[in-house]
Amino acid sequence: MSINVSTKAKDYLIGIMAKSGKRYVFLQAKGGGCAGYKYDWSYPNEVDLDSKDTYIHLNEGYTLVIDRYSEFKMIGMTIDYVESISGSSLEITNPNATSTCGCGESFS
Repeated sequence: MSINVSTKAKDYLIGIMAKSGKRYVFLQAKGGGCAGYKYDWSYPNEVDLDSKDTYIHLNEGYTLVIDRYSEFKMIGMTIDYVESISGSSLEITNPNATSTCGCGESFS
């Protein structure tokens, strides 16, 4: 599976996992949002993970897990961490999205 995670996004994800005491962050595409699907981030417990999900090791001890049922909607996407005058956020560029909402949190 080809998902690109920028160095800034890796650093950000590792930082929030370290603060939360979690080793995994889980990303899935759920039905909803104003464009059809929305990105949903969560901190799963290791026992709740599925071995068929996709695991992206960010560094020793921290892992981004992509939901196996959502991954076909995310192939080729890039996750970046951006900072601007109005704030900072993870920015997802998804080549599979035919449209996105104004805030970038949902897609179709």
